[in-house]
Amino acid sequence: MTQTLNALAKGALNDLDAVFAATPDDALDGLIEAIVAAKRIVVFGLGREGLQMRGFAMRLFHMGRDVAVWGDMTAPAVGPGDLLIVSAGPGELATARTLVGIARAAGAKTALVTAQPGGGLAREVDVVTVIPAQTMANDRGGRVSVLPMGSLFETAQMIAFELAILKLRARLGETAETMRARHTNLE
Repeated sequence: MTQTLNALAKGALNDLDAVFAATPDDALDGLIEAIVAAKRIVVFGLGREGLQMRGFAMRLFHMGRDVAVWGDMTAPAVGPGDLLIVSAGPGELATARTLVGIARAAGAKTALVTAQPGGGLAREVDVVTVIPAQTMANDRGGRVSVLPMGSLFETAQMIAFELAILKLRARLGETAETMRARHTNLE
């Protein structure tokens, strides 16, 4: 039997509600402080997490931050005063670990966005932001989200990033209008 669209949506929204109910009020504070202090920011993520990181980079750009996406031809070298933000929902990702090592060796600060703070990568970064949502690392057995695979983490990640932007906007003296002024007109 197929569930209705409404029933599936309610299940997904309930899953998201549970994620944010389990998220402490200060969960984004370390990441926000690191972003405020950063001269330049580079973000990294793979797959659907990478798409969320690209969206976060776009919003940071709208906030007037100097930001780039790893892998783009215009991504700068990082060094002292810079910040590398990596996404690794399952807590460990070989590429993220390598990039964190390179950034740290160059003197940049590093931040991790994850659902699994017990992963080894969390011990190697300066800031850990935990979004307590199901990823592909824990999508079998027990309470499983209506959303497939790692979608609950990725969707919660997008919302968490937008909430961080709202907190940053007030902190940096930005408004919807100043952000909109930086939006592309090449559409």
